[in-house]
Amino acid sequence: MIKIAPKALARKIIKAAWDKKAEEIVLLNLKKISGVTDYFVIASAGSDVQARVIADHIVDLLKGKELLLHVEGYDSGNWILIDCFSVIVHIFRPAAREYYGLEKFWGDAPREEYPDGK
Repeated sequence: MIKIAPKALARKIIKAAWDKKAEEIVLLNLKKISGVTDYFVIASAGSDVQARVIADHIVDLLKGKELLLHVEGYDSGNWILIDCFSVIVHIFRPAAREYYGLEKFWGDAPREEYPDGK
């Protein structure tokens, strides 16, 4: 397994999402409030196809590095979850993002926004 710090992995994922035109990219730091993962990367996609393109790009980035555990929701494209152990990526269509409200649910988590992918 390749060793990479969780925040560095999250930043690589954010860059990959931005490269495929993801919008409203947010990083939630869950280290002190969750035993499940260190970070959530949350992003929006304008269409189901775009959500899958973003997910594919992230998965390609992680292939062969033993950093990818599981992908869910790929077929629907409404909410794609990519589990990378210390980082969990959520790619939403805007209506699904609003409905599930992960940012509100984890509202006590420190938050960083990435309007330009950097």
